[in-house]
Amino acid sequence: ISPSGSCAPRASRPRWKVAAVSWLALCSPAPAASVPGCRTPGGAQFPDAYGKELFDRVNKHHFLHSLALLGVPHCRKPLWAGLLLASGTTLFCTSFYYQALSGDPSIQTLAPVGGSLLLLGWLALAL
Repeated sequence: ISPSGSCAPRASRPRWKVAAVSWLALCSPAPAASVPGCRTPGGAQFPDAYGKELFDRVNKHHFLHSLALLGVPHCRKPLWAGLLLASGTTLFCTSFYYQALSGDPSIQTLAPVGGSLLLLGWLALAL
């Protein structure tokens, strides 16, 4: 029952507006997780100099793609662009963060999948 007392269904917001608000709420804190001034986690021990360099490089990618997520609500297909960018960033960055901090490249096979999802996400964002 609506606030006016009638049983007529309330007019709902268009789906694209709901998706846009959801992506803004979900992804607004994402750039804060990869702020360039605070690159290394507190007390992180890198196995070698390459690990630190890899961590810094991946952090830059994480930051740029997190900023791209803020543009998702303004594209034509926010659900597709958001899902592709978010999942691509997660797979791509996680595999390299893990390698940088542990020295173990075993899950590095996820990086090409994440990179492909990122490319598709950018394409969805542009179209």
